[in-house]
Amino acid sequence: MNETVVLVGPMGVGKTTIGKKLARYLGRNFLDTDKEIVKEHGAISKIFTKFGEEHFRTIESKHLLIALATGGVVATGGGVVTQQVNRDALRGCLVIYLSTNGKHMASRLLAGKRPLLKNGVADWKRIYEERKPLYEQVATFEVDTSSKSLNSIVPLIAQMVLARG
Repeated sequence: MNETVVLVGPMGVGKTTIGKKLARYLGRNFLDTDKEIVKEHGAISKIFTKFGEEHFRTIESKHLLIALATGGVVATGGGVVTQQVNRDALRGCLVIYLSTNGKHMASRLLAGKRPLLKNGVADWKRIYEERKPLYEQVATFEVDTSSKSLNSIVPLIAQMVLARG
């Protein structure tokens, strides 16, 4: 079985980095929905500024469906779970929720242009708390990334994927 593996979790948790490594480890293709959005529509921060979050979420849903149809390993944006249509689409996939205690987020979020983090880590914490039940709702498995290196997480997730066969 070559089930689509989808990584969900908060901004900055490492979905893209882990996703790329996991795809290589499993010999599958990798897609990052945010990167695909940027390729087609330009910077996410500009989409938010010019058209608003609702418009962005519509674009995000379209790209999620394309990624799921393509298969492989898919890294999603942190807010993909906010839309019911996306949560419904994720039902047929192996969804890995990358959770965190948040202690290392400040350093990871410094370099990014994240439109929802105008107040930095305070916004990140609030958003994560709001979305946590949604991540849990769609998750097949949860992997706490708080005390693990990104390199140790990949074989752990690969075992979960391969065990499902």
